[in-house]
Amino acid sequence: MTQQTNTSAPAAGTAPAVERTASPASAAGQSSSASVAPAIAPPRRQPHVLSLEVAVIVIAVLSALVMIWTVIMPTINMPMLLAAGVLFTVSVLVAIRLLLDPDSVRARQTDAMLQLSSQTLDIMQRGLTQESAQELCELLLPKTAAIAVAITDTDSILGYAGFQEQENPAGSIIRTQATRDVIADGKPRVLRSPEEIGFSQATIIKGAIIIPLKVGERIEGTLKLYYRKTARITETQKSIASGLGKLLSTQLAAVQLEDQRKLATSMELKMLQSQINPHFLFNTINTIASLIRTDPPKARTLLREFAIFYRRTLEDSTERIMLSREFEQTMRYFSFEVARFGEERLALFVGADEDLQDMMVPPFIIQPLVENAVRHAMPSEGRLNIYIEADVEGDDVLVVVRDDGVGMDRETCEGIMHPESSTGMGIAVKNVHDRMHGFFGQRAQMVVESTLGEGTTVTLVFPDCAKKADELL
Repeated sequence: MTQQTNTSAPAAGTAPAVERTASPASAAGQSSSASVAPAIAPPRRQPHVLSLEVAVIVIAVLSALVMIWTVIMPTINMPMLLAAGVLFTVSVLVAIRLLLDPDSVRARQTDAMLQLSSQTLDIMQRGLTQESAQELCELLLPKTAAIAVAITDTDSILGYAGFQEQENPAGSIIRTQATRDVIADGKPRVLRSPEEIGFSQATIIKGAIIIPLKVGERIEGTLKLYYRKTARITETQKSIASGLGKLLSTQLAAVQLEDQRKLATSMELKMLQSQINPHFLFNTINTIASLIRTDPPKARTLLREFAIFYRRTLEDSTERIMLSREFEQTMRYFSFEVARFGEERLALFVGADEDLQDMMVPPFIIQPLVENAVRHAMPSEGRLNIYIEADVEGDDVLVVVRDDGVGMDRETCEGIMHPESSTGMGIAVKNVHDRMHGFFGQRAQMVVESTLGEGTTVTLVFPDCAKKADELL
Protein backbone atom coordinates (compact mmCIF):
# COMPACT_ATOMS: atom_id res chain seq x y z
CA MET A 1 0.00 0.00 0.00
CA THR A 2 1.52 3.30 -1.06
CA GLN A 3 1.25 6.08 1.49
CA GLN A 4 1.80 9.77 0.84
CA THR A 5 3.06 12.62 2.96
CA ASN A 6 2.67 16.29 2.20
CA THR A 7 5.77 18.14 3.35
CA SER A 8 4.77 21.73 2.85
CA ALA A 9 6.23 22.94 6.15
CA PRO A 10 8.23 21.44 9.00
CA ALA A 11 6.33 20.67 12.18
CA ALA A 12 7.69 22.47 15.22
CA GLY A 13 10.11 20.39 17.19
CA THR A 14 10.02 17.42 14.81
CA ALA A 15 12.13 16.28 11.92
CA PRO A 16 10.45 15.71 8.57
CA ALA A 17 9.73 12.05 8.04
CA VAL A 18 8.26 9.71 5.45
CA GLU A 19 4.93 8.35 6.67
CA ARG A 20 4.29 4.61 6.77
CA THR A 21 3.42 2.20 9.58
CA ALA A 22 6.20 3.76 11.66
CA SER A 23 8.14 6.93 10.99
CA PRO A 24 11.16 6.38 8.77
CA ALA A 25 13.45 7.96 11.28
CA SER A 26 12.75 5.13 13.69
CA ALA A 27 12.35 2.51 11.01
CA ALA A 28 15.68 3.44 9.47
CA GLY A 29 17.40 2.48 12.68
CA GLN A 30 15.73 -0.92 12.93
CA SER A 31 17.65 -3.92 11.70
CA SER A 32 15.83 -6.47 9.60
CA SER A 33 15.12 -9.67 11.51
CA ALA A 34 14.76 -11.72 8.38
CA SER A 35 17.83 -13.43 7.02
CA VAL A 36 18.68 -13.80 3.38
CA ALA A 37 18.10 -17.35 2.22
CA PRO A 38 21.26 -18.86 0.78
CA ALA A 39 21.20 -19.23 -2.96
CA ILE A 40 21.05 -22.87 -4.09
CA ALA A 41 23.31 -23.44 -7.04
CA PRO A 42 21.67 -25.43 -9.83
CA PRO A 43 23.18 -28.87 -10.41
CA ARG A 44 25.98 -28.83 -12.94
CA ARG A 45 25.23 -30.89 -16.00
CA GLN A 46 27.94 -33.36 -16.94
CA PRO A 47 28.85 -33.87 -20.58
CA HIS A 48 26.72 -36.55 -22.23
CA VAL A 49 29.80 -38.60 -23.13
CA LEU A 50 30.67 -39.01 -19.45
CA SER A 51 27.46 -40.95 -18.75
CA LEU A 52 28.24 -43.16 -21.76
CA GLU A 53 31.72 -43.85 -20.38
CA VAL A 54 30.22 -44.90 -17.06
CA ALA A 55 27.78 -47.26 -18.79
CA VAL A 56 30.57 -48.87 -20.84
CA ILE A 57 32.78 -49.31 -17.76
CA VAL A 58 29.89 -50.93 -15.86
CA ILE A 59 29.34 -53.37 -18.76
CA ALA A 60 33.06 -54.22 -18.77
CA VAL A 61 33.04 -54.92 -15.04
CA LEU A 62 29.92 -57.08 -15.27
CA SER A 63 31.29 -59.07 -18.19
CA ALA A 64 34.57 -59.59 -16.30
CA LEU A 65 32.63 -60.92 -13.30
CA VAL A 66 30.71 -63.27 -15.60
CA MET A 67 34.00 -64.61 -17.00
CA ILE A 68 35.40 -65.17 -13.52
CA TRP A 69 32.20 -66.89 -12.42
CA THR A 70 32.22 -69.11 -15.53
CA VAL A 71 35.85 -70.15 -14.97
CA ILE A 72 35.43 -71.10 -11.29
CA MET A 73 32.30 -73.17 -11.97
CA PRO A 74 32.84 -76.99 -12.03
CA THR A 75 31.70 -77.12 -15.62
CA ILE A 76 32.96 -74.34 -17.91
CA ASN A 77 30.24 -72.93 -20.12
CA MET A 78 32.28 -72.09 -23.21
CA PRO A 79 29.59 -70.17 -25.13
CA MET A 80 28.95 -67.94 -22.07
CA LEU A 81 32.68 -67.51 -21.47
CA LEU A 82 33.23 -66.60 -25.11
CA ALA A 83 30.32 -64.13 -25.14
CA ALA A 84 31.47 -62.52 -21.88
CA GLY A 85 35.03 -62.28 -23.23
CA VAL A 86 33.89 -60.61 -26.44
CA LEU A 87 31.65 -58.21 -24.52
CA PHE A 88 34.48 -57.36 -22.10
CA THR A 89 36.95 -56.72 -24.93
CA VAL A 90 34.53 -54.55 -26.90
CA SER A 91 33.49 -52.52 -23.83
CA VAL A 92 37.13 -51.93 -22.84
CA LEU A 93 38.00 -50.75 -26.35
CA VAL A 94 34.98 -48.45 -26.45
CA ALA A 95 35.86 -47.01 -23.01
CA ILE A 96 39.43 -46.33 -24.14
CA ARG A 97 38.16 -44.72 -27.32
CA LEU A 98 35.81 -42.48 -25.37
CA LEU A 99 38.43 -41.52 -22.81
CA LEU A 100 40.94 -40.63 -25.50
CA ASP A 101 38.42 -38.89 -27.75
CA PRO A 102 39.74 -35.33 -28.35
CA ASP A 103 36.31 -33.75 -27.95
CA SER A 104 35.73 -35.60 -24.68
CA VAL A 105 39.15 -34.63 -23.36
CA ARG A 106 38.68 -31.00 -24.34
CA ALA A 107 35.22 -30.95 -22.78
CA ARG A 108 36.59 -32.21 -19.47
CA GLN A 109 39.53 -29.82 -19.57
CA THR A 110 37.29 -26.86 -20.43
CA ASP A 111 34.85 -27.78 -17.67
CA ALA A 112 37.70 -28.05 -15.16
CA MET A 113 39.16 -24.70 -16.18
CA LEU A 114 35.78 -22.95 -15.99
CA GLN A 115 35.25 -24.33 -12.50
CA LEU A 116 38.75 -23.26 -11.46
CA SER A 117 38.23 -19.78 -12.94
CA SER A 118 34.96 -19.38 -11.04
CA GLN A 119 36.53 -20.52 -7.77
CA THR A 120 39.54 -18.23 -8.11
CA LEU A 121 37.29 -15.29 -9.01
CA ASP A 122 35.26 -15.80 -5.84
CA ILE A 123 38.46 -15.77 -3.78
CA MET A 124 39.99 -12.79 -5.61
CA GLN A 125 36.96 -10.60 -4.89
CA ARG A 126 38.73 -9.68 -1.64
CA GLY A 127 41.90 -8.67 -3.49
CA LEU A 128 45.33 -10.25 -3.15
CA THR A 129 45.58 -10.51 0.64
CA GLN A 130 47.31 -13.11 2.80
CA GLU A 131 44.01 -14.88 3.43
CA SER A 132 42.96 -14.97 -0.23
CA ALA A 133 46.48 -15.96 -1.38
CA GLN A 134 46.53 -18.90 1.04
CA GLU A 135 43.16 -20.09 -0.24
CA LEU A 136 44.40 -19.79 -3.82
CA CYS A 137 47.52 -21.84 -3.08
CA GLU A 138 45.47 -24.59 -1.47
CA LEU A 139 43.09 -24.56 -4.43
CA LEU A 140 45.80 -24.61 -7.12
CA LEU A 141 48.12 -27.24 -5.59
CA PRO A 142 45.97 -30.28 -6.55
CA LYS A 143 45.62 -28.93 -10.10
CA THR A 144 49.35 -29.32 -10.79
CA ALA A 145 52.12 -31.90 -10.39
CA ALA A 146 53.96 -29.56 -8.01
CA ILE A 147 54.67 -30.42 -4.37
CA ALA A 148 54.25 -26.82 -3.26
CA VAL A 149 52.59 -23.64 -4.56
CA ALA A 150 53.38 -20.12 -3.35
CA ILE A 151 52.04 -16.64 -4.10
CA THR A 152 54.01 -13.51 -3.22
CA ASP A 153 53.68 -9.79 -3.57
CA THR A 154 56.79 -7.78 -4.44
CA ASP A 155 58.26 -8.09 -0.95
CA SER A 156 56.96 -11.09 0.97
CA ILE A 157 55.14 -14.43 0.84
CA LEU A 158 51.36 -14.04 0.87
CA GLY A 159 50.36 -17.71 0.71
CA TYR A 160 52.09 -21.10 0.67
CA ALA A 161 50.64 -24.62 0.43
CA GLY A 162 52.35 -28.02 0.25
CA PHE A 163 55.86 -29.19 1.16
CA GLN A 164 57.47 -27.18 4.01
CA GLU A 165 54.34 -25.08 4.46
CA GLN A 166 55.12 -24.48 8.14
CA GLU A 167 58.56 -23.13 7.26
CA ASN A 168 57.11 -20.53 4.88
CA PRO A 169 54.42 -18.60 6.78
CA ALA A 170 52.59 -15.63 5.29
CA GLY A 171 54.53 -12.42 5.78
CA SER A 172 57.95 -14.01 5.40
CA ILE A 173 60.40 -12.00 3.31
CA ILE A 174 61.16 -13.36 -0.17
CA ARG A 175 64.42 -15.30 0.13
CA THR A 176 65.20 -16.59 -3.36
CA GLN A 177 67.07 -14.51 -5.92
CA ALA A 178 65.10 -16.09 -8.76
CA THR A 179 61.84 -14.67 -7.40
CA ARG A 180 63.38 -11.23 -7.02
CA ASP A 181 64.64 -11.43 -10.62
CA VAL A 182 61.15 -12.24 -11.90
CA ILE A 183 59.74 -9.27 -9.98
CA ALA A 184 62.49 -7.06 -11.38
CA ASP A 185 62.14 -7.89 -15.09
CA GLY A 186 58.63 -9.42 -15.29
CA LYS A 187 59.83 -12.49 -17.21
CA PRO A 188 58.71 -16.03 -16.25
CA ARG A 189 61.40 -18.54 -15.34
CA VAL A 190 61.70 -22.33 -15.50
CA LEU A 191 64.38 -23.47 -13.03
CA ARG A 192 65.81 -26.99 -13.17
CA SER A 193 68.16 -27.10 -10.19
CA PRO A 194 68.10 -26.04 -6.53
CA GLU A 195 70.96 -23.61 -7.19
CA GLU A 196 68.97 -21.79 -9.88
CA ILE A 197 66.06 -21.43 -7.48
CA GLY A 198 68.29 -20.24 -4.66
CA PHE A 199 68.11 -23.38 -2.47
CA SER A 200 70.87 -25.67 -1.19
CA GLN A 201 71.59 -28.92 -3.00
CA ALA A 202 70.23 -30.93 -0.05
CA THR A 203 66.65 -29.77 -0.51
CA ILE A 204 64.00 -32.12 -1.86
CA ILE A 205 62.83 -29.41 -4.26
CA LYS A 206 64.72 -29.81 -7.53
CA GLY A 207 62.83 -27.52 -9.91
CA ALA A 208 60.42 -24.62 -10.07
CA ILE A 209 58.33 -22.43 -12.36
CA ILE A 210 57.96 -18.77 -11.41
CA ILE A 211 55.29 -16.68 -13.18
CA PRO A 212 54.92 -12.90 -12.69
CA LEU A 213 51.50 -11.52 -11.73
CA LYS A 214 50.94 -8.32 -13.70
CA VAL A 215 48.37 -5.56 -13.84
CA GLY A 216 49.17 -3.80 -17.08
CA GLU A 217 52.93 -3.34 -17.03
CA ARG A 218 53.11 -3.22 -13.23
CA ILE A 219 54.36 -6.33 -11.40
CA GLU A 220 52.13 -7.11 -8.41
CA GLY A 221 53.77 -10.37 -7.32
CA THR A 222 54.56 -13.92 -8.42
CA LEU A 223 53.05 -17.40 -8.65
CA LYS A 224 55.58 -20.15 -7.84
CA LEU A 225 55.28 -23.90 -8.43
CA TYR A 226 57.91 -26.19 -6.84
CA TYR A 227 58.67 -29.73 -8.11
CA ARG A 228 60.31 -32.78 -6.55
CA LYS A 229 61.88 -33.80 -9.86
CA THR A 230 62.81 -31.72 -12.89
CA ALA A 231 61.23 -34.41 -15.07
CA ARG A 232 57.88 -33.26 -13.72
CA ILE A 233 58.34 -29.87 -15.40
CA THR A 234 56.74 -30.89 -18.68
CA GLU A 235 55.30 -28.70 -21.41
CA THR A 236 51.90 -29.37 -19.89
CA GLN A 237 53.06 -28.09 -16.49
CA LYS A 238 54.58 -24.99 -18.06
CA SER A 239 51.33 -24.35 -19.92
CA ILE A 240 49.31 -24.82 -16.71
CA ALA A 241 51.58 -22.44 -14.78
CA SER A 242 51.41 -19.80 -17.51
CA GLY A 243 47.64 -20.10 -17.75
CA LEU A 244 47.18 -19.82 -13.99
CA GLY A 245 49.44 -16.76 -13.91
CA LYS A 246 47.42 -15.04 -16.64
CA LEU A 247 44.15 -16.00 -14.94
CA LEU A 248 45.22 -14.54 -11.59
CA SER A 249 46.64 -11.42 -13.26
CA THR A 250 43.40 -10.81 -15.13
CA GLN A 251 41.29 -11.26 -12.02
CA LEU A 252 43.63 -9.06 -9.99
CA ALA A 253 43.26 -6.34 -12.61
CA ALA A 254 39.47 -6.71 -12.50
CA VAL A 255 39.43 -6.34 -8.71
CA GLN A 256 41.62 -3.25 -8.84
CA LEU A 257 39.41 -1.76 -11.56
CA GLU A 258 36.36 -2.30 -9.35
CA ASP A 259 38.15 -0.64 -6.42
CA GLN A 260 38.98 2.32 -8.65
CA ARG A 261 35.35 2.52 -9.76
CA LYS A 262 34.17 2.64 -6.15
CA LEU A 263 36.77 5.29 -5.35
CA ALA A 264 35.70 7.34 -8.35
CA THR A 265 32.06 7.00 -7.32
CA SER A 266 32.93 8.14 -3.81
CA MET A 267 34.88 11.11 -5.15
CA GLU A 268 31.98 12.04 -7.44
CA LEU A 269 29.70 12.02 -4.39
CA LYS A 270 32.06 14.26 -2.46
CA MET A 271 32.27 16.61 -5.45
CA LEU A 272 28.49 16.71 -5.62
CA GLN A 273 28.29 17.46 -1.90
CA SER A 274 30.73 20.33 -2.29
CA GLN A 275 28.66 21.65 -5.22
CA ILE A 276 25.31 21.46 -3.45
CA ASN A 277 26.23 22.35 0.14
CA PRO A 278 27.01 26.04 -0.53
CA HIS A 279 23.99 26.33 -2.83
CA PHE A 280 21.42 27.11 -0.15
CA LEU A 281 23.74 27.51 2.86
CA PHE A 282 23.58 31.31 3.07
CA ASN A 283 19.89 31.47 2.14
CA THR A 284 19.03 29.05 4.94
CA ILE A 285 21.17 30.94 7.47
CA ASN A 286 19.51 34.22 6.46
CA THR A 287 16.07 32.61 6.79
CA ILE A 288 16.87 31.34 10.29
CA ALA A 289 18.32 34.75 11.25
CA SER A 290 15.12 36.52 10.20
CA LEU A 291 12.97 34.01 12.11
CA ILE A 292 14.95 34.65 15.31
CA ARG A 293 13.09 37.99 15.60
CA THR A 294 9.68 36.97 14.24
CA ASP A 295 9.32 33.31 15.32
CA PRO A 296 12.04 32.19 17.80
CA PRO A 297 10.62 28.63 18.41
CA LYS A 298 10.58 27.94 14.67
CA ALA A 299 14.09 29.38 14.32
CA ARG A 300 15.35 27.01 17.02
CA THR A 301 13.69 24.04 15.30
CA LEU A 302 15.17 24.94 11.92
CA LEU A 303 18.61 25.49 13.42
CA ARG A 304 18.51 22.06 15.05
CA GLU A 305 17.32 20.42 11.81
CA PHE A 306 19.98 22.32 9.87
CA ALA A 307 22.69 20.83 12.09
CA ILE A 308 21.23 17.33 11.65
CA PHE A 309 20.98 17.83 7.90
CA TYR A 310 24.64 18.73 7.47
CA ARG A 311 25.82 16.00 9.80
CA ARG A 312 23.84 13.46 7.77
CA THR A 313 25.19 14.91 4.53
CA LEU A 314 28.75 14.33 5.71
CA GLU A 315 27.94 10.89 7.13
CA ASP A 316 26.15 9.69 4.00
CA SER A 317 29.34 9.18 2.00
CA THR A 318 29.03 5.46 2.74
CA GLU A 319 28.39 3.11 -0.15
CA ARG A 320 24.63 2.68 0.36
CA ILE A 321 21.89 3.78 2.73
CA MET A 322 18.25 2.78 3.20
CA LEU A 323 15.70 4.40 0.91
CA SER A 324 13.81 5.68 3.97
CA ARG A 325 16.90 7.58 5.10
CA GLU A 326 17.30 9.17 1.67
CA PHE A 327 13.65 10.21 1.80
CA GLU A 328 14.09 11.63 5.29
CA GLN A 329 17.15 13.65 4.32
CA THR A 330 15.41 14.95 1.18
CA MET A 331 12.39 16.06 3.18
CA ARG A 332 14.61 17.70 5.78
CA TYR A 333 16.27 19.70 2.98
CA PHE A 334 12.86 20.62 1.61
CA SER A 335 11.70 21.98 4.97
CA PHE A 336 14.40 24.68 4.75
CA GLU A 337 13.19 25.71 1.31
CA VAL A 338 9.59 25.88 2.59
CA ALA A 339 10.77 28.09 5.46
CA ARG A 340 12.44 30.36 2.92
CA PHE A 341 9.69 30.58 0.26
CA GLY A 342 6.56 29.77 2.28
CA GLU A 343 3.95 27.03 2.17
CA GLU A 344 1.98 28.88 -0.48
CA ARG A 345 4.91 28.47 -2.89
CA LEU A 346 6.22 24.95 -2.26
CA ALA A 347 4.81 21.52 -1.37
CA LEU A 348 6.32 18.03 -1.40
CA PHE A 349 4.37 14.76 -1.53
CA VAL A 350 6.16 11.46 -0.84
CA GLY A 351 4.69 8.03 -1.49
CA ALA A 352 6.47 4.69 -1.36
CA ASP A 353 5.52 1.05 -1.01
CA GLU A 354 6.19 0.12 2.60
CA ASP A 355 8.20 -2.96 1.53
CA LEU A 356 10.68 -0.72 -0.31
CA GLN A 357 11.61 1.51 2.62
CA ASP A 358 14.56 -0.72 3.58
CA MET A 359 15.92 -1.02 0.02
CA MET A 360 19.57 0.04 -0.16
CA VAL A 361 20.36 2.90 -2.53
CA PRO A 362 23.35 5.19 -3.09
CA PRO A 363 23.19 8.27 -0.86
CA PHE A 364 22.40 11.66 -2.36
CA ILE A 365 20.45 10.07 -5.22
CA ILE A 366 17.03 11.79 -4.81
CA GLN A 367 17.79 15.07 -3.05
CA PRO A 368 19.70 16.59 -6.05
CA LEU A 369 16.64 16.00 -8.25
CA VAL A 370 14.31 17.70 -5.75
CA GLU A 371 16.76 20.58 -5.33
CA ASN A 372 16.93 21.06 -9.10
CA ALA A 373 13.15 21.21 -9.20
CA VAL A 374 13.11 23.92 -6.50
CA ARG A 375 15.82 25.92 -8.23
CA HIS A 376 14.64 25.67 -11.82
CA ALA A 377 10.98 24.62 -11.98
CA MET A 378 9.26 27.10 -9.63
CA PRO A 379 6.79 29.28 -11.50
CA SER A 380 6.74 33.05 -10.98
CA GLU A 381 3.31 32.77 -9.37
CA GLY A 382 1.47 29.99 -7.62
CA ARG A 383 2.76 26.86 -5.90
CA LEU A 384 5.26 24.30 -7.10
CA ASN A 385 4.20 20.75 -6.20
CA ILE A 386 6.86 18.05 -6.18
CA TYR A 387 5.97 14.35 -5.98
CA ILE A 388 8.28 11.45 -5.06
CA GLU A 389 6.93 7.97 -5.69
CA ALA A 390 8.57 4.55 -5.34
CA ASP A 391 6.96 1.38 -6.61
CA VAL A 392 7.67 -2.03 -8.13
CA GLU A 393 7.46 -2.84 -11.83
CA GLY A 394 8.26 -6.49 -12.52
CA ASP A 395 11.66 -7.23 -11.01
CA ASP A 396 12.66 -3.56 -10.98
CA VAL A 397 12.06 -0.72 -8.54
CA LEU A 398 11.06 2.66 -9.98
CA VAL A 399 11.55 5.93 -8.11
CA VAL A 400 9.83 8.87 -9.81
CA VAL A 401 10.49 12.54 -9.00
CA ARG A 402 8.03 14.81 -10.83
CA ASP A 403 6.87 18.41 -10.56
CA ASP A 404 4.21 20.61 -12.09
CA GLY A 405 6.58 23.52 -12.65
CA VAL A 406 7.71 25.47 -15.69
CA GLY A 407 9.18 22.48 -17.51
CA MET A 408 11.80 22.50 -20.26
CA ASP A 409 11.84 22.60 -24.00
CA ARG A 410 13.02 19.54 -25.92
CA GLU A 411 16.52 20.86 -26.57
CA THR A 412 17.16 21.65 -22.89
CA CYS A 413 15.74 18.27 -21.82
CA GLU A 414 17.98 16.38 -24.25
CA GLY A 415 21.08 18.31 -23.14
CA ILE A 416 20.53 17.93 -19.41
CA MET A 417 22.79 14.86 -19.21
CA HIS A 418 25.82 16.80 -20.39
CA PRO A 419 28.04 18.59 -17.85
CA GLU A 420 28.22 21.67 -20.05
CA SER A 421 24.46 22.13 -19.72
CA SER A 422 23.86 25.87 -19.41
CA THR A 423 20.84 25.34 -17.13
CA GLY A 424 23.06 24.51 -14.16
CA MET A 425 21.26 21.19 -13.72
CA GLY A 426 23.73 19.15 -15.76
CA ILE A 427 26.33 18.47 -13.06
CA ALA A 428 23.95 17.13 -10.41
CA VAL A 429 21.76 15.17 -12.82
CA LYS A 430 24.69 13.58 -14.64
CA ASN A 431 26.23 12.65 -11.30
CA VAL A 432 23.05 10.82 -10.29
CA HIS A 433 22.96 9.10 -13.69
CA ASP A 434 26.60 7.99 -13.49
CA ARG A 435 26.27 6.69 -9.93
CA MET A 436 23.15 4.72 -10.91
CA HIS A 437 25.24 2.94 -13.54
CA GLY A 438 28.18 2.55 -11.16
CA PHE A 439 26.12 0.84 -8.45
CA PHE A 440 23.53 -1.06 -10.48
CA GLY A 441 25.13 -1.65 -13.88
CA GLN A 442 24.22 -0.56 -17.38
CA ARG A 443 20.60 -1.72 -17.01
CA ALA A 444 20.02 1.05 -14.48
CA GLN A 445 18.32 4.06 -16.07
CA MET A 446 17.49 7.66 -15.41
CA VAL A 447 14.83 8.92 -17.81
CA VAL A 448 14.07 12.66 -17.97
CA GLU A 449 10.81 13.80 -19.56
CA SER A 450 9.57 17.38 -19.62
CA THR A 451 6.95 19.55 -21.26
CA LEU A 452 7.35 23.30 -21.32
CA GLY A 453 4.75 24.87 -19.05
CA GLU A 454 3.58 21.54 -17.60
CA GLY A 455 6.47 20.14 -15.56
CA THR A 456 9.26 17.58 -15.48
CA THR A 457 9.41 13.88 -14.57
CA VAL A 458 12.63 12.04 -13.69
CA THR A 459 12.36 8.24 -13.43
CA LEU A 460 15.11 6.20 -11.74
CA VAL A 461 15.05 2.49 -12.63
CA PHE A 462 16.80 0.16 -10.16
CA PRO A 463 17.10 -3.20 -11.98
CA ASP A 464 16.30 -6.46 -10.12
CA CYS A 465 15.96 -4.62 -6.80
CA ALA A 466 12.35 -5.82 -6.34
CA LYS A 467 13.60 -9.41 -6.10
CA LYS A 468 16.24 -8.43 -3.57
CA ALA A 469 13.64 -6.61 -1.51
CA ASP A 470 11.44 -9.72 -1.50
CA GLU A 471 14.33 -11.84 -0.25
CA LEU A 472 14.72 -9.56 2.79
CA LEU A 473 11.07 -9.92 3.84
